[in-house]
Amino acid sequence: MTDTDLAPGWDAIDAALARLYPGIEPLHYGTILKWSLGGDDPLDGVSVYRREDHWHFVTYGMSELYVKESSDPDVSGWGFEFTFRLARAADEEQPPVWALNFLQNLARYVFSTGNVFEPGHHINANGPIAVDQPSTLIRAATFADDPELGVLDTPHGTVRFLQIVGITLDEYAAVELWDATRLLSVLSAYLPNLVTDLNRASLTENAEVAAAIAEGVRRDGSSTGGIFTDVAAWRREGDVTVVRLGANAAPRIGRLAHARVSHGQGLLVQSSDSAIGFRAGDSFAVQENDGVLEIFLSPAEAAEFARIAQPRAGRYELAGLVLEIEKSLIRNPEGEVVEEIG
Repeated sequence: MTDTDLAPGWDAIDAALARLYPGIEPLHYGTILKWSLGGDDPLDGVSVYRREDHWHFVTYGMSELYVKESSDPDVSGWGFEFTFRLARAADEEQPPVWALNFLQNLARYVFSTGNVFEPGHHINANGPIAVDQPSTLIRAATFADDPELGVLDTPHGTVRFLQIVGITLDEYAAVELWDATRLLSVLSAYLPNLVTDLNRASLTENAEVAAAIAEGVRRDGSSTGGIFTDVAAWRREGDVTVVRLGANAAPRIGRLAHARVSHGQGLLVQSSDSAIGFRAGDSFAVQENDGVLEIFLSPAEAAEFARIAQPRAGRYELAGLVLEIEKSLIRNPEGEVVEEIG
Protein backbone atom coordinates (compact mmCIF):
# COMPACT_ATOMS: atom_id res chain seq x y z
CA MET A 1 0.00 0.00 0.00
CA THR A 2 2.83 2.39 0.68
CA ASP A 3 5.13 1.49 -2.19
CA THR A 4 6.15 4.74 -3.91
CA ASP A 5 5.16 3.44 -7.34
CA LEU A 6 1.66 2.56 -6.09
CA ALA A 7 0.83 5.29 -3.58
CA PRO A 8 3.08 8.35 -3.90
CA GLY A 9 0.51 10.58 -2.20
CA TRP A 10 0.27 8.20 0.75
CA ASP A 11 4.04 8.02 0.98
CA ALA A 12 4.31 11.82 1.05
CA ILE A 13 1.95 11.96 4.04
CA ASP A 14 3.91 9.17 5.74
CA ALA A 15 7.14 11.11 5.19
CA ALA A 16 5.68 14.28 6.73
CA LEU A 17 4.51 12.34 9.77
CA ALA A 18 7.85 10.56 10.10
CA ARG A 19 9.53 13.95 10.40
CA LEU A 20 7.15 14.94 13.19
CA TYR A 21 7.19 11.51 14.87
CA PRO A 22 10.60 9.99 14.09
CA GLY A 23 10.77 6.30 14.88
CA ILE A 24 7.19 6.16 16.16
CA GLU A 25 4.75 3.66 14.67
CA PRO A 26 1.16 4.96 14.80
CA LEU A 27 -2.00 3.03 15.38
CA HIS A 28 -3.55 2.71 11.93
CA TYR A 29 -7.18 2.02 11.10
CA GLY A 30 -7.82 1.02 7.49
CA THR A 31 -11.06 0.82 5.53
CA ILE A 32 -12.05 -2.68 4.45
CA LEU A 33 -14.21 -1.70 1.45
CA LYS A 34 -13.06 1.53 -0.18
CA TRP A 35 -15.42 4.26 -1.32
CA SER A 36 -14.18 3.81 -4.91
CA LEU A 37 -15.33 0.18 -4.75
CA GLY A 38 -18.79 0.99 -3.39
CA GLY A 39 -17.99 1.20 0.32
CA ASP A 40 -19.49 3.69 2.76
CA ASP A 41 -16.23 5.15 4.11
CA PRO A 42 -14.39 7.71 1.92
CA LEU A 43 -11.19 7.59 3.98
CA ASP A 44 -8.83 4.75 3.13
CA GLY A 45 -7.29 5.00 6.56
CA VAL A 46 -6.62 7.03 9.69
CA SER A 47 -3.33 7.05 11.60
CA VAL A 48 -3.39 7.94 15.29
CA TYR A 49 -0.38 9.05 17.34
CA ARG A 50 -0.41 8.95 21.12
CA ARG A 51 0.87 12.15 22.70
CA GLU A 52 1.33 12.81 26.39
CA ASP A 53 -1.92 14.73 26.66
CA HIS A 54 -3.80 14.02 23.44
CA TRP A 55 -4.42 11.76 20.46
CA HIS A 56 -3.35 13.10 17.06
CA PHE A 57 -5.49 11.73 14.21
CA VAL A 58 -4.42 12.12 10.56
CA THR A 59 -6.54 10.94 7.63
CA TYR A 60 -5.64 9.33 4.31
CA GLY A 61 -8.13 9.77 1.51
CA MET A 62 -9.09 13.42 1.03
CA SER A 63 -6.08 13.83 -1.25
CA GLU A 64 -4.96 11.71 -4.21
CA LEU A 65 -3.04 8.83 -2.65
CA TYR A 66 -2.45 6.61 -5.67
CA VAL A 67 -2.82 8.30 -9.07
CA LYS A 68 -3.50 11.83 -10.26
CA GLU A 69 -7.15 12.05 -11.30
CA SER A 70 -8.17 15.68 -10.83
CA SER A 71 -7.59 18.32 -13.49
CA ASP A 72 -5.74 20.75 -11.20
CA PRO A 73 -2.04 19.89 -11.28
CA ASP A 74 -1.28 22.10 -8.28
CA VAL A 75 -3.77 20.58 -5.80
CA SER A 76 -4.09 16.96 -4.73
CA GLY A 77 -7.69 15.75 -4.61
CA TRP A 78 -9.82 17.90 -2.33
CA GLY A 79 -6.64 19.74 -1.32
CA PHE A 80 -6.45 18.64 2.30
CA GLU A 81 -6.32 15.83 4.81
CA PHE A 82 -8.11 16.13 8.13
CA THR A 83 -6.27 16.14 11.42
CA PHE A 84 -7.88 16.07 14.84
CA ARG A 85 -6.31 16.44 18.28
CA LEU A 86 -8.39 14.98 21.10
CA ALA A 87 -7.54 15.24 24.80
CA ARG A 88 -6.30 11.93 26.21
CA ALA A 89 -6.54 10.68 29.77
CA ALA A 90 -3.27 9.44 31.29
CA ASP A 91 -4.54 5.84 31.44
CA GLU A 92 -6.19 5.83 28.01
CA GLU A 93 -4.43 3.28 25.79
CA GLN A 94 -6.72 3.26 22.74
CA PRO A 95 -8.25 6.20 20.86
CA PRO A 96 -12.06 6.39 20.98
CA VAL A 97 -13.90 4.84 18.05
CA TRP A 98 -16.34 7.74 17.81
CA ALA A 99 -13.52 10.02 16.64
CA LEU A 100 -12.80 7.71 13.70
CA ASN A 101 -16.49 7.74 12.78
CA PHE A 102 -16.56 11.52 13.16
CA LEU A 103 -13.74 11.88 10.62
CA GLN A 104 -15.46 9.49 8.20
CA ASN A 105 -18.70 11.47 8.53
CA LEU A 106 -16.96 14.74 7.67
CA ALA A 107 -15.24 13.07 4.71
CA ARG A 108 -18.58 11.60 3.59
CA TYR A 109 -20.10 15.09 3.62
CA VAL A 110 -17.35 16.42 1.34
CA PHE A 111 -17.51 13.48 -1.06
CA SER A 112 -21.32 13.61 -1.20
CA THR A 113 -21.80 17.37 -1.61
CA GLY A 114 -18.56 18.59 -3.17
CA ASN A 115 -18.36 21.28 -0.47
CA VAL A 116 -14.82 21.55 0.86
CA PHE A 117 -13.58 22.87 4.19
CA GLU A 118 -10.91 25.54 4.60
CA PRO A 119 -9.28 27.31 7.55
CA GLY A 120 -11.85 29.60 9.13
CA HIS A 121 -14.87 27.51 8.13
CA HIS A 122 -17.16 26.37 10.92
CA ILE A 123 -20.03 23.94 11.46
CA ASN A 124 -22.72 23.37 14.07
CA ALA A 125 -22.93 19.64 14.79
CA ASN A 126 -26.54 19.99 16.04
CA GLY A 127 -25.58 17.90 19.04
CA PRO A 128 -22.46 16.63 20.81
CA ILE A 129 -19.64 15.77 18.40
CA ALA A 130 -19.11 12.61 20.49
CA VAL A 131 -22.39 10.72 20.29
CA ASP A 132 -21.60 8.69 23.41
CA GLN A 133 -20.97 11.79 25.55
CA PRO A 134 -24.26 13.71 25.54
CA SER A 135 -23.20 15.98 28.41
CA THR A 136 -20.24 17.53 26.57
CA LEU A 137 -20.48 21.21 25.66
CA ILE A 138 -18.42 20.62 22.50
CA ARG A 139 -21.18 20.77 19.89
CA ALA A 140 -19.58 22.64 17.00
CA ALA A 141 -16.27 22.80 15.18
CA THR A 142 -14.07 25.15 13.23
CA PHE A 143 -11.04 24.48 11.06
CA ALA A 144 -7.43 25.67 11.11
CA ASP A 145 -4.04 24.70 9.74
CA ASP A 146 -2.54 21.95 11.86
CA PRO A 147 0.01 23.84 13.98
CA GLU A 148 2.73 21.22 13.43
CA LEU A 149 2.07 19.89 9.93
CA GLY A 150 0.90 22.87 7.85
CA VAL A 151 0.90 22.39 4.06
CA LEU A 152 2.64 19.55 2.20
CA ASP A 153 3.92 19.30 -1.38
CA THR A 154 3.23 15.88 -2.93
CA PRO A 155 3.71 14.41 -6.43
CA HIS A 156 -0.01 15.06 -7.02
CA GLY A 157 -0.08 18.66 -5.74
CA THR A 158 -0.35 20.43 -2.40
CA VAL A 159 -2.12 18.97 0.61
CA ARG A 160 -3.16 21.10 3.56
CA PHE A 161 -3.32 19.38 6.94
CA LEU A 162 -6.64 20.82 8.09
CA GLN A 163 -7.24 20.48 11.81
CA ILE A 164 -10.74 20.14 13.22
CA VAL A 165 -11.15 22.11 16.45
CA GLY A 166 -14.13 21.30 18.67
CA ILE A 167 -15.81 24.33 20.23
CA THR A 168 -18.84 25.08 22.40
CA LEU A 169 -22.03 26.70 21.11
CA ASP A 170 -21.11 29.92 22.94
CA GLU A 171 -17.79 29.94 21.11
CA TYR A 172 -19.57 29.09 17.86
CA ALA A 173 -21.80 32.14 18.34
CA ALA A 174 -18.66 34.23 18.82
CA VAL A 175 -17.25 32.79 15.57
CA GLU A 176 -20.36 33.91 13.69
CA LEU A 177 -20.37 37.35 15.27
CA TRP A 178 -16.63 37.82 14.76
CA ASP A 179 -14.24 35.53 12.88
CA ALA A 180 -13.07 31.92 13.36
CA THR A 181 -9.39 32.51 12.72
CA ARG A 182 -9.24 35.52 15.03
CA LEU A 183 -11.16 33.69 17.73
CA LEU A 184 -8.82 30.70 17.57
CA SER A 185 -5.85 33.05 17.97
CA VAL A 186 -7.40 34.07 21.30
CA LEU A 187 -8.40 30.56 22.37
CA SER A 188 -5.00 29.09 21.48
CA ALA A 189 -3.53 30.58 24.67
CA TYR A 190 -5.87 28.25 26.59
CA LEU A 191 -5.88 25.35 24.12
CA PRO A 192 -2.26 24.38 23.30
CA ASN A 193 -2.08 22.86 19.81
CA LEU A 194 -5.84 23.56 19.59
CA VAL A 195 -6.61 20.24 21.28
CA THR A 196 -10.31 19.38 21.54
CA ASP A 197 -11.26 18.60 25.15
CA LEU A 198 -14.77 17.22 25.60
CA ASN A 199 -14.70 17.96 29.32
CA ARG A 200 -13.88 21.63 29.24
CA ALA A 201 -16.18 24.56 29.92
CA SER A 202 -16.84 27.33 27.43
CA LEU A 203 -13.92 29.73 27.26
CA THR A 204 -16.36 32.60 26.75
CA GLU A 205 -16.76 32.41 30.54
CA ASN A 206 -13.14 33.56 30.86
CA ALA A 207 -13.11 37.33 31.42
CA GLU A 208 -10.07 37.94 29.19
CA VAL A 209 -11.53 35.86 26.36
CA ALA A 210 -14.92 37.53 26.66
CA ALA A 211 -13.28 40.97 26.53
CA ALA A 212 -11.24 40.02 23.46
CA ILE A 213 -14.36 38.77 21.69
CA ALA A 214 -16.34 41.90 22.53
CA GLU A 215 -13.50 44.12 21.29
CA GLY A 216 -13.09 42.05 18.13
CA VAL A 217 -16.79 42.22 17.29
CA ARG A 218 -16.81 45.96 17.93
CA ARG A 219 -13.67 46.53 15.86
CA ASP A 220 -14.09 44.05 13.00
CA GLY A 221 -17.73 43.09 12.83
CA SER A 222 -18.83 39.67 11.62
CA SER A 223 -17.19 37.64 8.84
CA THR A 224 -20.38 35.60 8.35
CA GLY A 225 -21.93 36.86 5.13
CA GLY A 226 -24.65 34.25 4.70
CA ILE A 227 -26.54 31.52 6.53
CA PHE A 228 -29.12 28.86 5.66
CA THR A 229 -32.18 28.25 7.82
CA ASP A 230 -35.35 26.15 7.65
CA VAL A 231 -37.75 29.08 7.85
CA ALA A 232 -37.09 32.35 6.01
CA ALA A 233 -39.87 33.77 3.84
CA TRP A 234 -41.50 37.06 2.99
CA ARG A 235 -44.69 38.45 1.50
CA ARG A 236 -46.45 41.75 0.90
CA GLU A 237 -49.50 42.84 2.88
CA GLY A 238 -50.49 46.07 1.14
CA ASP A 239 -47.66 48.52 1.71
CA VAL A 240 -46.15 46.41 4.47
CA THR A 241 -43.49 43.74 4.03
CA VAL A 242 -43.86 40.71 6.28
CA VAL A 243 -40.75 38.63 7.03
CA ARG A 244 -41.34 35.18 8.53
CA LEU A 245 -38.62 33.46 10.60
CA GLY A 246 -38.52 30.45 12.89
CA ALA A 247 -38.18 31.10 16.61
CA ASN A 248 -35.11 28.87 16.81
CA ALA A 249 -33.10 30.90 14.28
CA ALA A 250 -34.50 34.40 14.85
CA PRO A 251 -32.03 35.52 17.58
CA ARG A 252 -29.06 34.31 15.55
CA ILE A 253 -30.29 36.16 12.45
CA GLY A 254 -30.91 39.30 14.49
CA ARG A 255 -27.44 39.26 16.06
CA LEU A 256 -25.72 38.66 12.72
CA ALA A 257 -27.75 41.29 10.86
CA HIS A 258 -26.85 43.85 13.53
CA ALA A 259 -23.16 42.90 13.51
CA ARG A 260 -22.93 43.05 9.72
CA VAL A 261 -25.00 46.17 9.09
CA SER A 262 -23.21 48.10 11.85
CA HIS A 263 -20.00 47.70 9.84
CA GLY A 264 -21.53 48.55 6.46
CA GLN A 265 -21.81 44.92 5.40
CA GLY A 266 -24.67 42.65 4.36
CA LEU A 267 -26.15 39.34 5.46
CA LEU A 268 -27.96 36.89 3.16
CA VAL A 269 -30.45 34.55 4.86
CA GLN A 270 -31.61 31.66 2.69
CA SER A 271 -34.12 28.87 3.04
CA SER A 272 -35.03 26.16 0.54
CA ASP A 273 -37.47 28.45 -1.25
CA SER A 274 -36.64 32.03 -0.35
CA ALA A 275 -33.82 34.53 0.25
CA ILE A 276 -33.67 37.70 2.34
CA GLY A 277 -30.76 40.11 2.33
CA PHE A 278 -30.05 42.61 5.09
CA ARG A 279 -28.09 45.62 3.83
CA ALA A 280 -26.59 48.74 5.37
CA GLY A 281 -28.48 51.92 4.54
CA ASP A 282 -29.24 55.41 5.81
CA SER A 283 -32.80 54.40 6.78
CA PHE A 284 -35.31 51.61 6.36
CA ALA A 285 -36.17 50.58 2.81
CA VAL A 286 -37.09 47.36 1.01
CA GLN A 287 -36.76 46.25 -2.58
CA GLU A 288 -36.96 43.01 -4.53
CA ASN A 289 -33.95 42.10 -6.65
CA ASP A 290 -34.05 38.89 -8.71
CA GLY A 291 -36.33 37.20 -6.21
CA VAL A 292 -34.30 38.32 -3.18
CA LEU A 293 -35.93 40.66 -0.69
CA GLU A 294 -33.37 43.31 0.25
CA ILE A 295 -33.95 45.11 3.53
CA PHE A 296 -31.92 48.26 4.13
CA LEU A 297 -31.38 49.24 7.75
CA SER A 298 -29.48 51.97 9.56
CA PRO A 299 -27.26 50.81 12.45
CA ALA A 300 -29.92 51.93 14.94
CA GLU A 301 -32.65 50.05 13.04
CA ALA A 302 -30.43 46.96 12.87
CA ALA A 303 -30.02 47.13 16.65
CA GLU A 304 -33.81 47.35 17.05
CA PHE A 305 -34.26 44.40 14.67
CA ALA A 306 -31.88 42.35 16.83
CA ARG A 307 -33.87 43.36 19.92
CA ILE A 308 -37.20 42.14 18.57
CA ALA A 309 -35.84 39.01 16.82
CA GLN A 310 -36.29 36.81 19.87
CA PRO A 311 -37.47 33.18 20.24
CA ARG A 312 -41.08 34.21 20.90
CA ALA A 313 -43.86 33.47 18.44
CA GLY A 314 -45.77 36.58 17.39
CA ARG A 315 -45.79 39.65 15.12
CA TYR A 316 -43.42 42.55 15.76
CA GLU A 317 -43.18 45.87 13.92
CA LEU A 318 -40.10 47.76 12.77
CA ALA A 319 -40.58 50.82 10.52
CA GLY A 320 -42.37 49.45 7.41
CA LEU A 321 -41.51 45.87 8.29
CA VAL A 322 -43.46 43.26 10.22
CA LEU A 323 -41.42 40.44 11.68
CA GLU A 324 -43.51 37.29 12.01
CA ILE A 325 -41.89 34.68 14.25
CA GLU A 326 -43.35 31.19 14.25
CA LYS A 327 -42.86 28.37 16.72
CA SER A 328 -39.98 25.97 15.94
CA LEU A 329 -40.36 22.24 16.45
CA ILE A 330 -37.10 20.41 17.19
CA ARG A 331 -37.16 16.77 16.14
CA ASN A 332 -34.89 13.83 16.91
CA PRO A 333 -33.46 11.58 14.15
CA GLU A 334 -36.66 9.48 14.31
CA GLY A 335 -38.77 12.55 13.51
CA GLU A 336 -40.27 12.88 16.97
CA VAL A 337 -40.74 16.37 18.39
CA VAL A 338 -38.43 16.70 21.39
CA GLU A 339 -38.63 20.45 21.97
CA GLU A 340 -40.81 23.43 21.11
CA ILE A 341 -39.25 26.89 20.85
CA GLY A 342 -41.42 29.98 20.82
